Amino acid sequence: MGTPEFPDLGKHCSVSDCKLIDFLPFTCDRCNQVYCLEHRGYIKHQCPKADKKDVTVVICPLCAKGVRLVPDQDPNITWENHVNTDCDPSNYEKVTKKKKCPVPGCREILGFSNTIKCRDCTVDHCLKHRFGPDHRCPGPRKMETSFSFRNILNVNKKQESKPQSSSSASSRWSTNFLNAVSNIRASAEAGVSKLSEVNQGWWTASSGVGSSHSSGQVEQCPQCDTKFSSVTALVDHVQKVHERNGKRSGAKVTIDVCPKCSRGFRDPVSLVEHVERDHGGSSRS
Repeated sequence: MGTPEFPDLGKHCSVSDCKLIDFLPFTCDRCNQVYCLEHRGYIKHQCPKADKKDVTVVICPLCAKGVRLVPDQDPNITWENHVNTDCDPSNYEKVTKKKKCPVPGCREILGFSNTIKCRDCTVDHCLKHRFGPDHRCPGPRKMETSFSFRNILNVNKKQESKPQSSSSASSRWSTNFLNAVSNIRASAEAGVSKLSEVNQGWWTASSGVGSSHSSGQVEQCPQCDTKFSSVTALVDHVQKVHERNGKRSGAKVTIDVCPKCSRGFRDPVSLVEHVERDHGGSSRS
């Protein structure tokens, strides 16, 4: 068997009457024996395990289900296992009962090729009664969602009509709040305008552009307690006496002058109060 170069090449056929050397042998997938080309089939070499991978199904007469017979197992055991665990006689009518056309008097059995579903009533009919007038089609079903949608709209309208009193109260509160804010803003703008006018009068008085008229009031120096008849004289005194080489000997003093009566104030708030109290809230001369 084989050649000097390949001594293991080829095998004998397992059939006793053949024993032919085949260089391309076949191995049976059931009995795992080697055969030649002529005896490779199950029937040719009479394979004892030919039905090892066969699939055999038996229809149960009680439930109309398929029962697979297991190879190398007694069929009686397989049948007993099915009857005790998986058999359901109520399934027999569902499998064997054939669907017919629902039109009264029609005995047409509905199959794969003669069944048509109506678009309006969505019911299966035969070819003869496929049109609506033939099977008295009731027409498309009404949508139930439209009624629920209308109910939701009605409920929303009722809910909107109830909280009218609360909405009116909230609107009144908002209007009062806006009025208060506007009043505060107007008073703040008036105070800023008054302070700007006071500062402008102070700068005109200090630069000497405007003339200062004394109304019989006496101004006093905050550092040396010297009295002066006008604010201009007081400013000149502070610049000449208390400032040396551009540096002040004492603390820095800022004086705000009333543009109407030429009275000086170190606190701007006091000046505003003086203008509102003595001059009727107007700082224009």
